[in-house]
Amino acid sequence: MRNVSETEREKLSAEIAGLESLDLNQLRARWKLLYEIEVPPHLSRDWLRRAVAYRIQENALGGLKPSTRRLLERVAEDARARKPSKVVPTRKVRPNTILIREWGGTRHEVTVVEGGAMFRGKRYRSLSQVARIITGSQWSGPLFFGLKAPAKEASNGAH
Repeated sequence: MRNVSETEREKLSAEIAGLESLDLNQLRARWKLLYEIEVPPHLSRDWLRRAVAYRIQENALGGLKPSTRRLLERVAEDARARKPSKVVPTRKVRPNTILIREWGGTRHEVTVVEGGAMFRGKRYRSLSQVARIITGSQWSGPLFFGLKAPAKEASNGAH
């Protein structure tokens, strides 16, 4: 999502508010312009207005993150195949959270800070950098510190 100025935000709000005054045919025309496909015939005026408002915001502010798009695509594929879908969320940590990990018989404490992590009095860009310092090898920081499930467990739900 990109940052917008107050003027751009006000213009966006006014454009979305203006959708209320459009009739069904006008909303269908906006849909076709924004989505470049025909309007599904079953959409009510309210849903049509909401979809048009979403696309306007998406165009102005940016859409979903690629990781969120991939997750939704995977869930949709699983649903089409009538296959159960296990979604394992990544745990989010806030600044000042202390993470503790034992490695090689040593207890390691890391403090999450805005935009990175503090370890042994030094600031690092990411938890992955800290994991590399601790282990001497390439690691996913969120995986190393237990904030994310291993790929096999996350993808098929195995424990």
